[in-house]
Amino acid sequence: MIIPLLVTACSGPLSILDPAGTAAAETAPLWWGMFGFFTLVLFAVVLAFVYAVRRTPRSHTEPGPDTSESDTPQLQRQHQVWIVGGGIVLPVATIVTLLVFGIPAGNRMAGVGIDPDQALHIEVTGYQWWWEVRYPNLSLTLRDEVHIPAGVPVRLHLTSADVIHSFWVPRIGQKLDMIPGHVNELLLQADAPGIYPGVCAEFCGLAHAHMKFSLHVHSPEDFAAWQTAQQPGAAE
Repeated sequence: MIIPLLVTACSGPLSILDPAGTAAAETAPLWWGMFGFFTLVLFAVVLAFVYAVRRTPRSHTEPGPDTSESDTPQLQRQHQVWIVGGGIVLPVATIVTLLVFGIPAGNRMAGVGIDPDQALHIEVTGYQWWWEVRYPNLSLTLRDEVHIPAGVPVRLHLTSADVIHSFWVPRIGQKLDMIPGHVNELLLQADAPGIYPGVCAEFCGLAHAHMKFSLHVHSPEDFAAWQTAQQPGAAE
């Protein structure tokens, strides 16, 4: 009964565990892997604590002033096992495992190896408390909405006009801070058409909770038609 309650929030429009993009699909397995591993560590620590509290202390002779440390070699070995195993081996093995899986995933999310000329470029500027979205190739500026094609890498150039913001579409990709006076680059690639909500993931003032936007993902054909419709004189 407990497990179904714990996973009720694993889907939905703002869930990183319901991926609909390439980067988000890299993040979800890492999250589940870390969740499973650290759950095992938690149970092991709790079991060790319960055992330590409930066990009957062993009777032993306290070392006297004439007793050397060599008289208690077994006790020393036990202490060394706990120190080396719990303080060195476990942390090092955990960090190495995270790096082995995390670094390749991070490179893929960053778009290493993708030709920049193959990606659509969009410029996004964060304001208190709205988003300015510019398409340089279209001379088009939108407010609080981003339009991209499905299955195509998109490079977002992110910056801020006032304070630090953070651009995040949970189901599509990772979040990235937007720093005043600095441009960060975020790669997004959506799997299927749809409308995906995005939020500011960095507290930026009183109206931070209302700083939202929508990511409109079109099929390649529909996106081409949308681009054509944005051209000056297209409605005439």
